[in-house]
Amino acid sequence: MVSSRYSPHVGGVETHVQEVARRIASRGLDLTVLTTDLTGELPPLEHEGPLTVRRFPARPRKSDLYISPSLIRHIREEGYDLVHVQGVNNFLPPMALMAAQRSGIPTVATFHGGGHSSRVRRMVRGTQWRVVRPLLLRTNALVAVCHFEVDTWAGRIGLEPERIRLIRNGAEPLPVGSSPPEVSGSPLVCSVGRLDRLKGHHRLIKAMPALLDLAPDAHLAVIGRGDFEHELRRLVARLQIEHAVTFMSFDSTQREALGALVRSSDVVALMSDFEAHPVAVMEAVALERKVVVADTSGLSELAAEGLAVAVPTDASPHTLAEVLADVARRPDPVPPVLPTWDDCVDELVDLYEEILSGVSTGSGAH
Repeated sequence: MVSSRYSPHVGGVETHVQEVARRIASRGLDLTVLTTDLTGELPPLEHEGPLTVRRFPARPRKSDLYISPSLIRHIREEGYDLVHVQGVNNFLPPMALMAAQRSGIPTVATFHGGGHSSRVRRMVRGTQWRVVRPLLLRTNALVAVCHFEVDTWAGRIGLEPERIRLIRNGAEPLPVGSSPPEVSGSPLVCSVGRLDRLKGHHRLIKAMPALLDLAPDAHLAVIGRGDFEHELRRLVARLQIEHAVTFMSFDSTQREALGALVRSSDVVALMSDFEAHPVAVMEAVALERKVVVADTSGLSELAAEGLAVAVPTDASPHTLAEVLADVARRPDPVPPVLPTWDDCVDELVDLYEEILSGVSTGSGAH
């Protein structure tokens, strides 16, 4: 299983890979996660129970391109029975698919979204999809995590939607620690996601002055790490709302503390420009939290299913504040019926067995 990043890094794809990989290995499959280490500080070989994790150097260190010749060489030389690439949004996935396919190894690819905040990266997306298209069409199976992703990628690569397997992320509640969270508010709004312009934290910060007019004790917790933090802090200072905004981050060993904060929140918000089936939002839904999302991409799908309230990305700060205040006043939602990570693994293992038994040959032929 190839993933550009893996624990201890935190993110939606990282969580997905960790949750499914551990469960698949615990069922007796000989599974190795191949990932990168841009720092040179993480162990190159690690065992998490029956799961093996191998980390390879990648470059450039200050970018998310993830070029790793040693990882690609390992795929060619190790003799794996199947290679499953998780995510297709940088240089590593096409290189891994090409190496496996040239070695005659069956391949699976899960898309995991495709948004990016860089204007240059967005400009070359069309070229990127044309380059990766033949590799995706040669996979034994393509996997999407939501209906939006099925339709989007079917159009991008010219494939019937029915030939893309829909396997949703698991949606299980975060573990909740016993220690009270460090911040509180009435309402308390949590904006969860890496600190990147794509994730839309700035929209919630801009809405805070209007929300404070409606609810003077309101507080916004911005949860995540990233290069956009400096700009977000400057925006907070410019709006003079330092008293009402707290920046926080949690690593993979602090999920109970994150769970306690999310559980105490009145609203969990994700005003991102682009998402597929965001794990952070689904964890909040599983904790029976009220959720506000941007009316775009896979987030709109969550709203259509009644799991969130959607707000247009171009809504005014005042409009967004009114929605946040209104949602915060609503009663907690009825516990929804959601897929689990075990459900996700059941479908993945079935897919692997189809491919390895020769039932599935060619993208989507299952």
